[in-house]
Amino acid sequence: MEHRIVGPGPYRATRLWNETVELFRAKMPLRKHRCRFKSYEHCFTATEAVDWLHELLRRSQNFGPEVTRKQTVQLLKKFLKNHVIEDIKGKWGQEDFEDNRHLYRFPPSSPLKPYPKRPPYQKDVIKFPKWNDPPPGTSQENIPVRPLVMNSEMWYKRHSIAIGEVPACRLVHRRQLTEANVEEIWKSMTLSYLQKILGLDSLEEVLDITLVNSKFIIHNVYSVSKQGVVILDDRSKELPHWVLSAMKCLANWPNCSDLKQPMYLGFEKDVFKTIADYYGHLKEPLLTFHLFDAFVSVLGLLQKEKMAIEAFQICCLLLPPENRRKLQLLMRMMARICLNKEMPPLCDGFGTRTLMVQTFSHCILCSKDEVDLDDLLAARLVTFLMDNYQEILKVPLALQTSIEERVANLRRVQIKYPGADMDITLSAPSFCRQISPEEFEYQRAYGSQEPLAALLEEVITDAKLSSKEKKKKLKQFQKSYPEVYQERFPTPESEALLFPEKPKAKPQLLMWALKNPFQPFQRTRSFRM
Repeated sequence: MEHRIVGPGPYRATRLWNETVELFRAKMPLRKHRCRFKSYEHCFTATEAVDWLHELLRRSQNFGPEVTRKQTVQLLKKFLKNHVIEDIKGKWGQEDFEDNRHLYRFPPSSPLKPYPKRPPYQKDVIKFPKWNDPPPGTSQENIPVRPLVMNSEMWYKRHSIAIGEVPACRLVHRRQLTEANVEEIWKSMTLSYLQKILGLDSLEEVLDITLVNSKFIIHNVYSVSKQGVVILDDRSKELPHWVLSAMKCLANWPNCSDLKQPMYLGFEKDVFKTIADYYGHLKEPLLTFHLFDAFVSVLGLLQKEKMAIEAFQICCLLLPPENRRKLQLLMRMMARICLNKEMPPLCDGFGTRTLMVQTFSHCILCSKDEVDLDDLLAARLVTFLMDNYQEILKVPLALQTSIEERVANLRRVQIKYPGADMDITLSAPSFCRQISPEEFEYQRAYGSQEPLAALLEEVITDAKLSSKEKKKKLKQFQKSYPEVYQERFPTPESEALLFPEKPKAKPQLLMWALKNPFQPFQRTRSFRM
């Protein structure tokens, strides 16, 4: 009884539905039952179906142990409505399934949900910002440039430090970035980061990127309190004061200093019901309708906890600031209530943790269109949020640092070398084209060595350089590019041929230079001991 892990990607809710239906039909035990003095083959009771499916969902890593029996009954009601199962008389189409001894069976075939048909997507759907052309009459001096053709002369200039010379250069200032440019950088890099974590070729089928507001991202990053909670500019979008006071009361129970009215038996249950009613009547879930597929897709990464937290961090940055603030306050209250040992039971039928998940999961995540696994997916997500809300709802520093460095680099002063006849404006980052391993090895071996080899030949054949200067530059070149130098001079003999040694004339013996040229040899007398 194994449930395959359904990873991130488009149509994850549909894939989970089809996977569960196929597994339920294949593994659900069938046997003979009697009902009203009549025997029925290959069927099961409603209670047997609830028992078996509940155990399957709790063991599945796609749903987790937080699945309740009530949620399992709700799923079987949807199975009956969609003709995954039918009663023993062949009736289906209504959600009148109950946890009892009523008999059900499988129809000859259970229809699987089809995948929505969408136009084909391109892999590079995330577009980086393109700077507008300068207005007529504007000097091109403020546009960063780079050479198109890198010949030996350009290599000589670019690597002049290695051979001891620095050519003349001038500073080039970047064009000033507008607010719209900065916002587009934040949006494009954030979406690119999310796409990389999810491992998708495109975000088009899990997220409508045209609905992503770059202003929301920037506000959620910088307009925060010391506790990391979003600060709203528009006070009218704040939580009502009475809701905020009620949440503080339960979060700090039993120290409810903000409440002036006296407490009574069951007071905490009434306060909790007040909070649940407010969140239950929101027009849109806190994670918004258009981000539903993105959050459901991230649920496929829960086995890789670190990656799932990073993906949820990015998705939560896309929320409107008022939604993010309400979510932060709600998750903090839920986590504190679950950890508070002094909190009385808020419900007789459920534990505190299960009650939190069941009460608020629908107001946190749900689809605008009916999705049969809404409740299970929302419960799974809320459970993970409660356990990791402090990490998920804080600003991802790696992303923030990367974007800030990108913006700073675009504003930084650049250096332009003279003699670059063919210059173009620096283009924005783009996706790389995949090449074969053979082409990569060829480019690595010969792509950069040919201009360097040409540069080395120019130094060797330069007749204007003296032998001393040429040796100095060759020594510096050998230190910077030993492989290219070794290929040109494989042996010391080949290097010696470049600088042949001149024969030295023997000095003539000058008689007058000797101190005593004809002094006779004098034999010394030995001393005997």
